[in-house]
Amino acid sequence: MAHKLTWYGHAAFGLDLQGTHLLVDPFFTDNPVAAGKADEVAADYIIVTHGHGDHIGDTVAIAGRTGATVISNAEICKWLTGQGVANVHPQHIGGGFTYPFGYVKLTVAHHGSGLPDGSYGGNPAGVLITTVDGKKVYFAGDTGLFSSMKLYGDEGLDLALLPIGDNYTMGPDDALRAVRLLRPRTVIPFHFDTWELIAQDPHAWAEKVEAETETGAVVLEPGGTFEL
Repeated sequence: MAHKLTWYGHAAFGLDLQGTHLLVDPFFTDNPVAAGKADEVAADYIIVTHGHGDHIGDTVAIAGRTGATVISNAEICKWLTGQGVANVHPQHIGGGFTYPFGYVKLTVAHHGSGLPDGSYGGNPAGVLITTVDGKKVYFAGDTGLFSSMKLYGDEGLDLALLPIGDNYTMGPDDALRAVRLLRPRTVIPFHFDTWELIAQDPHAWAEKVEAETETGAVVLEPGGTFEL
């Protein structure tokens, strides 16, 4: 059975893994490009890569409504517990855990992680998911370029999701270099065009990826889906 990825806009993704609904960085409220609503989206698990408001987003409300288990670093999980979230699973960078839907490992990301109320949010992270049938999906999270991406590429990635917006994260040029390091079968860009400050041309970037690497590039519109 194929797994379906949905891009909700900005850095918010849904991943339907054979009936298990996984959300990543569920930012809907106050997201000007959001496709979907926090009070409607399904979730069995929620992964939060770091504490910034445009990533932790509607986690508290969605977890409260659905009973979803939130996976994040220990500091964010502790903060979420204080916000009334009942089910959390803390991990840290380099550590992984096997869930019913697959194996989740937190990876390095070079960024910040302060929480909306100013609390310490621990270290930001990317996420490497290995599904039960062996598909490997890498969510880079908000990050700059770093050479250790090559090690994640050695895993044999089916799909990589990379920010291209610049200013707060990698821009298009560094994201292209990241593709060369990661060597995924397919790459999808995110974290662009939410606001003017991070406006980019994702189609031009995708054309360069396909011209200069062996990776296929897919550009989604908010609400768009991809099967792997």
